[in-house]
Amino acid sequence: MTDAVLHPSDQDIQRAAERLAQGGLVAFPTETVYGLGADAENPDAVRRIYRAKGRPSDHPLIVHVAPQADLLYWASELPPLAQQLIAAFWPGPLTLILPRNPRIPDTVSGGQATIGLRCPSHPVAQALLQRMAALRPSGQAGVAAPSANKFGQVSPTAASHVRDEFSDLSSDELLILEAGPSEVGIESTIVDVSRTRQGLGAVLLRPGHITAAMIAQVIGYEPAGPDAQAPQVSGSLKAHYAPRTPLSLFDEQSVPALKAVLSQGGRHAVVAFAALPPFAADRHDWHVCSPEPQAYAQDLYAMLRRLDQGQYEHIWVQRCPDTPEWRAVNDRLGRAAAAFE
Repeated sequence: MTDAVLHPSDQDIQRAAERLAQGGLVAFPTETVYGLGADAENPDAVRRIYRAKGRPSDHPLIVHVAPQADLLYWASELPPLAQQLIAAFWPGPLTLILPRNPRIPDTVSGGQATIGLRCPSHPVAQALLQRMAALRPSGQAGVAAPSANKFGQVSPTAASHVRDEFSDLSSDELLILEAGPSEVGIESTIVDVSRTRQGLGAVLLRPGHITAAMIAQVIGYEPAGPDAQAPQVSGSLKAHYAPRTPLSLFDEQSVPALKAVLSQGGRHAVVAFAALPPFAADRHDWHVCSPEPQAYAQDLYAMLRRLDQGQYEHIWVQRCPDTPEWRAVNDRLGRAAAAFE
């Protein structure tokens, strides 16, 4: 199959569900990015994720569940605040941090007493979760799935990205379900609702497609920012989502300095909202990006992967507007650039 495949066959999905139930790894599409999945209740299987990614074992994973899942199977409580957000945004690109049910191994939460739960809207992800649940006596199944890439690198939004990232794994070690490119293109919004008994409301731990303003429309206030006691979550490290080619951000004020750097030689890529005045155009490549935040986010990781394969000395990305609708994209670009500071 190729990335043009829109939906894998029923047999492919069943085979993937059986692979998960047997403790194997499956990469599968979601509306955000492709995930690297394992049975969330199987510590050995979850450890395979950490080994394949090179991910620290104390860095928690997100557990994906089907729409009909019993959430109290996974969480020890479901506060009214969580129920509001679930009613508004699930299935969809929102992860909720909840108190973990003690029956669920803490391997998925990096040893923490919380658990991250998400119900994806992608039909293939839902079909996979439902098939896996049907294989379980409890009727409940969760797939622990961070992005299907090596730790700290650019997340995959197509099956070809996953194959490139894990070319060291055979098909017996990693089964890949293909279903075309991801619609959202960046990871889910993460909101902590695990501390409502302590008098805390919603806390936004990672921005995403679902914005703080959208959340405020549901709960009546914008979620607070992370505090010192907030649970650790995926994508919270300062340096993350980085290509292998050095990447830096620039703004209009730094264009003269950028021109000076480019005039010194080497081959560079420049990503900007408009074509800059040409200089040294024979050596450098310009990429004009979308001025619309959702379209920009959808193409962000695929663009970084394309540029990473261009054998450039450096990638220069124009800073996005400092406005709420660009918050998630700015978060990802800032962490990518931080990897090279």
